[in-house]
Amino acid sequence: MEAVVFDVGRVIVQWDLRHLFGQLINDQQELDWFCENVVTEDWHFEHDAGRPLAEMVPERKAQFPHHAHLIDAYANRFLDTIPGPVPGTADLIRRLAARDVPLFAITNFGAEFWQQFRPTEPVLDHFRDIVVSGEERLVKPDAAIFHLAEQRFGTDAGAMLFIDDNPANIASANALGWQTHHFADAALLEEDLASRGLI
Repeated sequence: MEAVVFDVGRVIVQWDLRHLFGQLINDQQELDWFCENVVTEDWHFEHDAGRPLAEMVPERKAQFPHHAHLIDAYANRFLDTIPGPVPGTADLIRRLAARDVPLFAITNFGAEFWQQFRPTEPVLDHFRDIVVSGEERLVKPDAAIFHLAEQRFGTDAGAMLFIDDNPANIASANALGWQTHHFADAALLEEDLASRGLI
């Protein structure tokens, strides 16, 4: 095992659109409807895939004019969608770094939101390179982003452990020969890393 490759959202940091909009919508039923129909994870994924907010936001506001102020909040308050770190993961990253294990990441993350987020998360300073979907206009689970990462990281897929919470991403990486860990919590990840002699 020559390197460990992390996902970011829901592996290193928590991410939940409802954490933002729960601050702005008091009625639970309205909150449910809004997150299922207006600012949805599927729509947000368009930004992860490289679509700029300058296209997405006006289009969505035209579709849902009565919710324009909330759609603006999506664009302007992204950091409020991050409740905090995933417990325990940052400690594992620091332990791996202390052992000089090469660390990388592949994340589905919009380029504009990444610019806001990256300076707030110093644990990412331990990573030698991070492939960001919105910057590359490639997204997991597409095989192309894994091929790009393999080239960028300079390591064969089979010599890297890929950690992600999304089953589709894990399945794609497995099919391409990566070693994988389907992330549920830091305790189980710690057991896997220890079994591989990485910590």
